[in-house]
Amino acid sequence: MIVPLDMTDDATVSAVHEIARRSYAVEAELIGTTSIPALNETAEDVRTLPLRWLGGYVDNELVAFVGYARVDGVLDIDRLCVTPSHFRLGFARRLVEQVLAEGGPAIVSTGAANAAAIELYEGLGFRLVDTVVLEGGLRIAQFGHPGLVPG
Repeated sequence: MIVPLDMTDDATVSAVHEIARRSYAVEAELIGTTSIPALNETAEDVRTLPLRWLGGYVDNELVAFVGYARVDGVLDIDRLCVTPSHFRLGFARRLVEQVLAEGGPAIVSTGAANAAAIELYEGLGFRLVDTVVLEGGLRIAQFGHPGLVPG
């Protein structure tokens, strides 16, 4: 079940923060660096992000989430995390599809060496638009999606 998340609720914020911590730790291992900015965020940092949030639940337990915003008409997918025990079960795909259903172009970034995330985004119609190197040597692949027309 995918539902909007209430980031004023302490338990929800704590669950999002914990899933992010676990998910980004796996990504850090995959891409060979711990310089992922989100790894250093507190739960309060996450709560104050200017994002809309959707969560995926199994048996009333949050197992995945996406945080995004519409900026200048573009859907900016800022966060997409799945708890490692639920990797490769379709949660990330369903969450991104839900965001894309809002219509319009979209952007997303991931570690350039994160093959699983790149496969997901390309499978959803995203195309590589740029690769940048952040402080600490973190290589980020940026993807764009032309958008869907709302139905």
